[in-house]
This record gives sequence, structure tokens and C-alpha cells, in this order.
Amino acid sequence: MKRKNILYLGAICVCILISSLSAQSQKQPVTVAEASQYKATSRYSEVMDFIRALQAQSPYIKVETMGISPEGKEIPLVIIGKPVPSSPNDLKHDPRAVIYIQANIHAGEVEGKEASLMLMRDILQKSPPPYLDKLVLLICPIFNIDGNEKIDPKNRINQIGPEAGVGVRYNGQNLDLNRDSMKMESPELQGLAKNVLNRWDPILLIDCHTTNGSYHEEPVTYSWPLNPNGDMDILEYMRDTMLPAVAAQLKEKYNTLSIPYGNFMGRNMEGWRTFGPQPMYVTNYIGLRNRFSILIENYAYADYKTRVLGNYHYLLAILDYCHSQREKIASLAQAADKRTIQRGLQPGENDLFAVEFDVKPLKNKVTILGWEMKVNPKKGSYPRMLKTDIKKTYVLSHYADTVPTRSVRFPYGYLISVPVPEITQKLLQHGIIVEKLIKPYTGEVESFRVTEIKAAERLYQGHHMNSLQGENVTQTVTFPAGSLFIPTAQPLGSLAAYLLEPESDDGLLVWNFFDRYLVPQWRRIPQICPVHKLLKPELLVTEIVR
Repeated sequence: MKRKNILYLGAICVCILISSLSAQSQKQPVTVAEASQYKATSRYSEVMDFIRALQAQSPYIKVETMGISPEGKEIPLVIIGKPVPSSPNDLKHDPRAVIYIQANIHAGEVEGKEASLMLMRDILQKSPPPYLDKLVLLICPIFNIDGNEKIDPKNRINQIGPEAGVGVRYNGQNLDLNRDSMKMESPELQGLAKNVLNRWDPILLIDCHTTNGSYHEEPVTYSWPLNPNGDMDILEYMRDTMLPAVAAQLKEKYNTLSIPYGNFMGRNMEGWRTFGPQPMYVTNYIGLRNRFSILIENYAYADYKTRVLGNYHYLLAILDYCHSQREKIASLAQAADKRTIQRGLQPGENDLFAVEFDVKPLKNKVTILGWEMKVNPKKGSYPRMLKTDIKKTYVLSHYADTVPTRSVRFPYGYLISVPVPEITQKLLQHGIIVEKLIKPYTGEVESFRVTEIKAAERLYQGHHMNSLQGENVTQTVTFPAGSLFIPTAQPLGSLAAYLLEPESDDGLLVWNFFDRYLVPQWRRIPQICPVHKLLKPELLVTEIVR
């Protein structure tokens, strides 16, 4: 009898142990940040192990390869949905909105990597998983793999943790990937365009960073796309409606404070100023594509755990909003595409493209929970501002309204008379429709006559960036068969203009792609830019370049 009782008790213990292990396995995996008590961050192999563990637990996740890093590692693109789509074709008649979350573009800024892994796990382990009835999530938790693998405690020493160190800002080509959106020279950005933007066409991109700027209490800062050459309805909706609502949700539901991204202006804190509008920055670039984008900048002077959780909660607040406002967001994007196409079909004199900008204050001021500051003079270097122990609330003018100060005519299309294979390839990489003349065309175009061109003395991203002066001239030009025509009557018409407009501040001319055609070797005088503007519709005989 005793033997039977012992066996019975033993069986019960085994069942309890198995049940306990099973419950524990369902709670796994944990991130490196969590497992280390927020003293470390994940390496590439640990990120991939985490993703594989999720795949073993859930039918709602699949993994694609976005691209190959310069040092030969596969960049993961995690797709989460219920059901999980096998390809974008599955979504043609599916009302779910696609949202793309990107982290670790600067591999010293690791909070988004850990937060996005936590987000994937926590969504997939709930029954039913939240958000997935209306949203499909694409997540790249480790965009800059090569930079991530250079983890060292000496990197980003001004931020608080993690103690075990972080990676470096640049990728395996020594490029800052958040300056590569227009020239698109890295496999990471090329993969983003080909396998995410052009393939899945996400309605929203979220790019996770960590700031190292001004001192304040709020652990999360954020921004919308800033360039006014993008669709203004989307820009103003994000600035005035969407992101204030997300910030309110973040505070009320997740007990996390946030403010728009920026830095104090001057030693006397005269204002709060955002970053530049150039589309080399990923979030501004997405705005030119008529899509929504959010920059998350976690606050470097908060501790590492606070930064990770702040990023995590902000992602949840964004998903909360997108889940409830999916139809509104989708309708704004569709309307933006239609407006862009219509403008390109019949551009008028009032259709303009901005080439110079200024930043003006918004109507509403911004409140910053900060400290009184003092100047820390340092011999031989720029004096730094340091915080005191005295808290201070600043109510400041918010310089975040990028306004055009000079504009040029927006054309029906651009004609390129010289054979430039790298230009064709670059435009196609972005997803822009490119056509080729089958028959010659002679007509009146607006051309840019260069009077002065200067290359920057200092290298930037491997380029001596151009600045130029000149004038627009009207002339009759014959374009032979084989010349390129890039119509602006396409969803990416604004992006095409930014890349090709001779006076663009972040176009292909600035990034040296046309240098050999601007100053021939046998002459030292600049000449006509080989990109010409066709201002009004003309009958061209073309075929699409594949």
C-alpha cells in the first residue's frame, strides 16, 4: 500500500514538474536585457535565437531576409499576423494595415532592439494576440548588424548603461545608415527599399533611436516627417492629431512621459528646436513616399531599463492608436497618392518644389521638465551645458515647422539625355517608375545652367558633397532615343523630384552622381545640368525600364 502511495505521489510530482516546465517554456524567451537585469544588450546570435524560439511557439510569425550586411550576415525581417501573410499578395483584398518597426539603425542605440523583441513576444503569447485583427507587423530588431557586433563598454560612454557596452553608430562600410536614404549605397538601405518599402508598402515606419542631447526628465522623445515637399495632409495630421494622441495614451495608460524630439536653443534656452528636414534621414524620406513615419529618440541620460521600457511602451501606444484609427490612416495615404499623381499629370504654375527652408515656431509652445543649467567652460573646446540639481519647467517656442523660403516649378517630368546607368539603377532601387524614349523627342524644356560648383573640403559619408549656383533657362533640346524620362505622375513623384531636381539640397547631384557631366575633363567651366524639366504634358513615345 505504501509503495502504491509513493508511486502515486511520485507521478503527481512529475506532472507538477512537467506542468511547471511547460508554463516556464511558454514565458520564454527572455531578452538579454531582461536576463541581465538591464546590464547588457543582445548580440546578433542571441537576437536570432530569440526569434527562433518565438517561431517554435507561435503559428503567427514568419521570418524573411531583408538583405545581407556588408560583413555577410542575414538581416532578419519578422512578419507577425493572424493569419501571417505568406507574401504581400495575400493582402491585396485584406483591410489590415502593415506597420514596420525598425531598431538598431545606430547600433550604439540599443533600446529599440530590446523593446521590439519584448513586443513580439508579448503580442504572440497573449490569446488572442492583440492588434493582429487589424494590423500586420513587420519588425527588424537589428538593422545594423555589423555595428551591433562591435559591442564595447567604451562606446557611447556619456549615456547611462548598459554596463556591458553597446555597438557603434556606423555599419560595416563605415556609413551612418540614417544618412543613406537618398544615395542608398548600403545593402541595409537597399534591402529596406526592395524588401520592405517596395514589396510590403507599410503605411507606417517607426525608427528607434537614442538621443544624446539636452537634459530633461521625459524618457521618450519623438518626431514626425519634417519635409514640406512630402504630403502636407499627412505631416499636419501626424503633428497636430496623431502624435499628441499617442503621447496622451503613453502618459495615461503606460505612465510614461514624452515630448517632441529637439534640443534647447542657445545658452539661455530660447527655444526647443527639432532636426533638419533632409530626406537622408529615414523618417523624412518616408514622408516623401506619402507614408507615415515616427522617429523615436529615447533619452540617453535616463537609465538603461527606463529607456528600454519607455521605447516598449511608446510602441504599444502607437499600435493602440493605429489599431483604432486604421481606416483614417489608410484613407490619408491613399488620398496622398492620388494627389501626387494628379499634380504630376497637370502641373501648373502654382505647383512648386521647395529647395530652401527655414524652421519657424509652431503655434503651441512645448513644455519641458528640465533643470537649471550652467556652463562648463573647457579650455580649447566648445563649452558644454551641464544640469544643476535644481529642477525647472521650461515653456518654450517649439521650432518644428519647416517652411519653404525658395521654391522652383514642379514639372510634368524629368528628361535625362546622357546614358547614366548608375542613375537608372538608383531610381529603380527607390521604386521610382523610369521610362526610356523609343523615338527621339525635340521640345522646349527648362534647364539649369551651372555658374559655380563647389565640392565640400571635408568628406561626409564618403562624398565631397556639392553646392552649386546657377540659373534656369528655357531652351529647345533634342533628346535621342534611349534618353530617360521620369514622370512625376506616380505615387513616388515627390521623391523623384527630390532626387533629380538640380537645386535639391539632398538629391543625386549633391551626392556627386552627376559630377562627370557637370565639368568635363577638357574644360574647367561648368555647363548645363543633364537633367532637364518638362514643365507641361507632351506626347512622348516611351517604354518602361525594368
